[in-house]
Amino acid sequence: MRAAVLRKPGPMSAKPLSVEQRPVPEPGPGEALLKVEACGVCRTDLHITMGELKPLRDEVTPGHQIVGRVVKLGGGDAVGRKVDERVGVSWLGGVDGTCLLCRKRLENLCDHPVFTGYTVNGGYAEYAVARADFCTPLPDGPKPEELAPLLCAGIIGFRSLRVAGVERGDRVGLFGFGASAHLTIEVLKAWDCEVYVSSRGESHRKLARERGATWVGDALDRPPVQLDCAVTFAPAGDVVVAALSSLRKGGVVAINAIHLDRMPEFDYDSLLWGERQLRSVANMTREDARDFIKEAIEIGMKPQTTLFSLEDVNDALDAVYEEKIDGAAVVMMQE
Repeated sequence: MRAAVLRKPGPMSAKPLSVEQRPVPEPGPGEALLKVEACGVCRTDLHITMGELKPLRDEVTPGHQIVGRVVKLGGGDAVGRKVDERVGVSWLGGVDGTCLLCRKRLENLCDHPVFTGYTVNGGYAEYAVARADFCTPLPDGPKPEELAPLLCAGIIGFRSLRVAGVERGDRVGLFGFGASAHLTIEVLKAWDCEVYVSSRGESHRKLARERGATWVGDALDRPPVQLDCAVTFAPAGDVVVAALSSLRKGGVVAINAIHLDRMPEFDYDSLLWGERQLRSVANMTREDARDFIKEAIEIGMKPQTTLFSLEDVNDALDAVYEEKIDGAAVVMMQE
């Protein structure tokens, strides 16, 4: 099979991934071998390929928004999976199930997690192995490029709304409007929320208007009303402060970023007092995945995508890094 391999993280200009011929992997007990149809590109992939997340393997195939079909099952408990079933695989690829946080139903915070495309090989390849119980069933009808962005950008945006405590009809701020936010707004519209978007880049602001935002401004602009809650998607501390400054008393900012640059100083009395809250969003649970996919299919969610071949995977990463595209980048596998 062809697979994109990362050996040494580096800048996008160095084209960190090498597309090579590799043996098709064998599924072990409790695992499924998937023939990959498509794999979405996430900003977390940039953190991995650029070394902002410490390398944990000598080499790895990134990619954690995998749409594929089960072609083989390993021994042991395959948790209801069957051959030819269409499934999705996301960032959280496994947990120990025994640590304190798993026992408290907080598997997204597991002490010994498996991360797809980081601690185990991911989906920038023609075949991938995944734990069967962490494969989410997907419908057969949609195109693979319509499903791939849902599997991290979509799910983590959905979890961010839960962490922010969004209720139907709320005034919600989205700070940054890329791959995740352009899906999150579809859920908010289905929940009858008013959505206020602050984002750099006129093309992103244009997309927010097209997706039905109530108001759109520049990256650090304050919306014209106080918000019930907000989600920040840009990995920048000043954006978090801008979101916090837009909250009513008792409001929540959910920070949707695995990596965040320096937080600037801010005034507690005017910005955090009044039981305003800052919460981080860490990974997602299988329940999040199931609930979001169900909701996305019910509302007919259609991501905006730009497609790349596996041979052009470095160009896909660069397009996300340089914000050359709106919506999501998806790497497609060809027959």
